[in-house]
Order: sequence, then C-alpha cells, then structure tokens
Amino acid sequence: MLTENPPTSSPKATRRLWLAAIKPPIYTVAVTPVIVTTAAAYGEFGMFNPVRFGLFLGAAICLIAWMNLSNDVFDADTGIDVNKATSVVNLTGDRPLVFGIALGFLGLGITGIALISYLQQDWMVFNLLLLATAIAYTYQGPPFRLGYLGIGEFVCFLAYWITGLGVFYSQAQTLTLNAVWASAWVALTTSIILFCSHFHQAEDDLAAGKKSPIVRLGTYQGAQVLTYSLGTVLVLTCLLVAVGTWSPWMLLTFASAPFALSLINHVRLNHDQPDKVSNCKFFAVKFHFASGLLLAIAYVLSYYNLEFLSVTGLGY
Repeated sequence: MLTENPPTSSPKATRRLWLAAIKPPIYTVAVTPVIVTTAAAYGEFGMFNPVRFGLFLGAAICLIAWMNLSNDVFDADTGIDVNKATSVVNLTGDRPLVFGIALGFLGLGITGIALISYLQQDWMVFNLLLLATAIAYTYQGPPFRLGYLGIGEFVCFLAYWITGLGVFYSQAQTLTLNAVWASAWVALTTSIILFCSHFHQAEDDLAAGKKSPIVRLGTYQGAQVLTYSLGTVLVLTCLLVAVGTWSPWMLLTFASAPFALSLINHVRLNHDQPDKVSNCKFFAVKFHFASGLLLAIAYVLSYYNLEFLSVTGLGY
C-alpha cells in the first residue's frame, strides 16, 4: 500500500507559529510596570536614574521570558497544552532545552536585580523581586500550580504589585503611599491580560482539571467580570484623584478608554467562540500599554506642574 509523506509546514507558517509562541506583544507586561512606577518615583521626588531604569527593564524582560517558557514546560508536564500548536515545547519537541533556556533567563533577571541592589548598597529591591519571583513561580510551578485552582489572577496581581514597589524603590530608595497605588493600578491592568487569556482555552482547561476563572464562571459571566474589572480601573483612578492622592493629570488615562471599550465589545460578542476570542488578550495588552503610558506621562506632567507652581509662588 502506498503512503504519502505528511505535509510539512511552509516556512511562512512556521514563522507565524513561532511568533505566536514567543508572543512579542506580551512583553509589554515587563515594560509597562517599569515605566509607570519609575514615572511615579519621578513624579513624587523628581528622581530618575537611567542606569537602574535600564537594568530593571532588561531584568524584567528576562523574568517574563522565564515565566513564559517555564509555564510552557509545566503545562506540557500536565498535558494541558497537548493541542496547543503555539507551545514552545511542542514546537521544539525538546522539553529539557526549553527548561534550560528558561532557567538561563531567570538567572539573567535575578543577576540584573542583584546589580541594582549592589549599586544602591541596599538589598531591598533584590528582596522584593526575589519574593515576587517566588510568588510568580507558584502560578504554574509544581507542587503549587495555583493557576489550576482558579486563583492565578490573584497570584499575578500580588507578584506585579511587589515588582512595582521594587521598581519605585530602585529609583527613590523609599516607599510611599503613592508607590503602593501606582503599583496596584498597573498590577490590576496586568492581571486583566491574564484573565483574558483563559476564554479560548476553557474546554482544554476543563479537560485537564484546570479550574481557571472562565471554567468556574463560564464565558458569559467571565465577560461580565471583565467589564466590571475594566470599570474598576477607571473608578479607582477617579477616587485617587478625588481624595488628592493623585493629581488631576492622571485623568489623562481616560484617553485609553476606547481600547477598554474595544476589549469589552470583542469579548461580549465572541466569548463562547474560541477561534474568535483567542486574540482578546492582545486587546487587553493594548489597553494595558496605552493606559500605563498615559499614567506615566501624567506623573511627569504633575511633577513639572508642581515645579511651576513652586517657582511662580502660585502653589502657596
């Protein structure tokens, strides 16, 4: 009996799979928190150290690479990614290699953070980031796998909140209420991205025993929760401005509302259609990056506004 050779993917299709596996847009979750909390330190104290900023940015990118690659490895171990064409483990067929590269990125990230602490002669940043990294590991790493219990978004929020505090401290070498709120704000918008990544995987997650929020809630209620979560970001901004914690300049973040509305509409229309809703996390990435960049700009403007009032005497 004659047999045919299995069709091979074209180079173009292979490149698309690798790009989808590497997920370049997702790396804004490393860049945006660093920019926002660095700007928060500048807005409060007028401090900016470009060397520490660059080191933190590079370290954050390495740590996100570690998280993405190690999560692929841990998901391969549970079999949840057996149908996922964009898994790096599935693409390479070499779990030990992927895990080794992940550990390399982890080492680079931790080294970068250690260098910041050495330059400051203060190990607070290192301790904060070590704690954040340990918390991030519990999301998918054995024996914890907290993401499988449906509390991954809480783990994500906590890890990014602590990371934001570390970034702020790397610039100002102190922590303030402003640092707490800036870090919490960007941690919330980052957690929304993770929440969005579950919609198209509900069936595979359920089959593998992963009780993601969407498995627990269903896609319809998940879409409602997403709407409320995005609304919370806007309400939180207004409250912080109203009580005087933030400058009115922070209302600039409302210019990112069209991205939030696009995400809400896209998920509401396609929440139960995996092929169509699978890209909703990239809608969330756009909102996350745009709102974070606007918040960073607002921090800088608020600092110069205070400087102007101080010089002219109008602030007294």
